[in-house]
Amino acid sequence: MLIELTALHWIYVTFIVLIIGFMVMKRDTSIICIVGIFLIALTASGSLSHSISSIFNSFSYAITELLSTILVISIIVAMSHTLTSTGINDVMISPFRKLIRNPTLAYWTIGILMMVISWFFWPSPAVALLGAVLLPVAIRAGLPALGVAMAMNLFGHGIALSGDFVIQAAPKLTADAAGLPIQDVINASIPLVFIMGLVTTVTAFYFLRRDMKRGNLKVSSTVLPNSPDEKADEQGLLSLAQKRFFAILVPLLFAADVAAMSILDLTGGDATALVGGTSILILLLITLTSHKNKGLEKTTHYLIEGFQFGFKVFGPVIPIAAFFYLGDSGFTKIIGDFLPKASHGIVNDLGIALAGIVPLSKTVGAITLTTVGAITGLDGSGFSGISLAGSVAGLFAVAIGKGAATLTALGQIAAIWVGGGTLIPTKDMK
Repeated sequence: MLIELTALHWIYVTFIVLIIGFMVMKRDTSIICIVGIFLIALTASGSLSHSISSIFNSFSYAITELLSTILVISIIVAMSHTLTSTGINDVMISPFRKLIRNPTLAYWTIGILMMVISWFFWPSPAVALLGAVLLPVAIRAGLPALGVAMAMNLFGHGIALSGDFVIQAAPKLTADAAGLPIQDVINASIPLVFIMGLVTTVTAFYFLRRDMKRGNLKVSSTVLPNSPDEKADEQGLLSLAQKRFFAILVPLLFAADVAAMSILDLTGGDATALVGGTSILILLLITLTSHKNKGLEKTTHYLIEGFQFGFKVFGPVIPIAAFFYLGDSGFTKIIGDFLPKASHGIVNDLGIALAGIVPLSKTVGAITLTTVGAITGLDGSGFSGISLAGSVAGLFAVAIGKGAATLTALGQIAAIWVGGGTLIPTKDMK
């Protein structure tokens, strides 16, 4: 099929290259994306006012597409703050202290627990829920603090976040950019996530034990300080029996969510809504029980904290997503019906043209997506560039003729393992 590439296609490609270049230099790309949106809109419509409006419309479109994801993460973070401030997290984690009897058990227990909690709470809140409670226990068992950090990062910011099977924020971004259903990307990512996870965690544990035996890594007697005094007062608002009740109730409710997802075949937005609604109910129950007459005000306070976190994470994501939505169906909704009549969308057109010019293979596609994903993570935010990975995956999949979901998942995993806090310290999710 002969595809005519217009100025729109070349501008889109130019800005993809510019975005990648700026990410390599570890510079923010928001302005680059905004300029790209403006030039594409100006070239398509020929109207200055329409082009300026398209910048705002692209942001509005991106936020609308991502709103459910932003909301669920914000609400989960708000809920995690209630668990931490009331001391319920201590009770939830306490049964696992008995398993931590030596460095090996400490590493694997903390890691697996971090992975499971991160699937439901996201890694940053999971660190708060888990770290302060189990770090002193792990150190007493003989695992250095660095070993605890390695386990929490590899299992949380690595395995859990790169797959993001429950909250589905990461696959939402990459799937939208690649023009795929979320569930396709999730299914394709499962073997990739666990192979990556198995290799990295086992290798890290081997080097950790080796350095401990050689004396290069020693256990420090210094542990994290106790919780701030102001939180000690809040923790005293619940009796031990109440804390135990909520410590049992919270996991049971999320387990019920997982069961409902399986039985009712809930995926994508439906699954996200179920997790978000459950988190709101838990937030209300705990806050009203612990703060009683001040529960109304405290609920708002926790929600504000959650939304601050959510928009801090997605602030740099929205301009990038807005640009890459132009590569697919978002173009018509944002700018209008200005594409050539034979066009199937900018990314699809480029993919078909690429297939006709360069003979691509699955190997070339896999290496390219891994590289692109890793580059997008160099800025320290695993999420800011995964829309780029999804868009490039869609382009290569069209050129190769198959493998869209796998290439998308591969780019997503590479981006998050590099920039989500595992290799490059994260700057946007603290």
